[in-house]
Amino acid sequence: MSDANGAWVGLFSGGKDSSWAVYRALEEGLDVRRLVTVHPSEDSYMYHVPATDLASLAAESIGIELVDVDPGDLEAETVADSSAQGDDELEPLEAALEELDDALREGGEGGIAGVTAGAVESEYQTNRIQAMCDRLGCDLFAPLWQEDPRELADAMLEAGFEIKIIQVAAHGLDESWLGRTLDEAALADLEELNEEYGVHILGEGGEFETLVVDGPHMDRRIDLEYERKWEGTHGRLRITNAKLE
Repeated sequence: MSDANGAWVGLFSGGKDSSWAVYRALEEGLDVRRLVTVHPSEDSYMYHVPATDLASLAAESIGIELVDVDPGDLEAETVADSSAQGDDELEPLEAALEELDDALREGGEGGIAGVTAGAVESEYQTNRIQAMCDRLGCDLFAPLWQEDPRELADAMLEAGFEIKIIQVAAHGLDESWLGRTLDEAALADLEELNEEYGVHILGEGGEFETLVVDGPHMDRRIDLEYERKWEGTHGRLRITNAKLE
């Protein structure tokens, strides 16, 4: 499949890690022509879950066409097995990329040259995405992979990313974190929580999820209106309105 003159495709949720991977790809001169967003129907081992519907606004601001993938409901017997669930969750994405590759070739765009991914430390995710790229015959660009989390966070802020925390689920993260901007003060607090509770500074273990509302790769900022929904030990933002400024 791989074609040096083909299109790069960004695996994209709108969160900071996938956004950083797309941004870095653009900075490296990779020809990113499509973003692909998977919309999980429940808790997912493979994908960023909350607020993926806002990825369309982010893609519009970035100026890259978005392809939506709905994996559908998983069979109950596979949910208990994380390995099987991860494989099952990947199938609709791989099928969508195969279709996209065909469409790009038919449109004279050279097929898919490579895929960007925002994994930092998760071998579970990265191994599966790499294997998928191998099967598809395309390259993988994973600029966050095994980089220092604090250095990555600092690089995102230095580049001008405005990052909102939209979901939390970890000891030490209370309701006050919902809607908080991931800035220097927040990173300092996260480093303390990392020492005390083991919270990952980038939320790699699902401790928190984010949305990038502005950045150097975006033409317009995403303006959010929301309510906080807290359920004892975890919570999320319920977005009541979102628009491009």
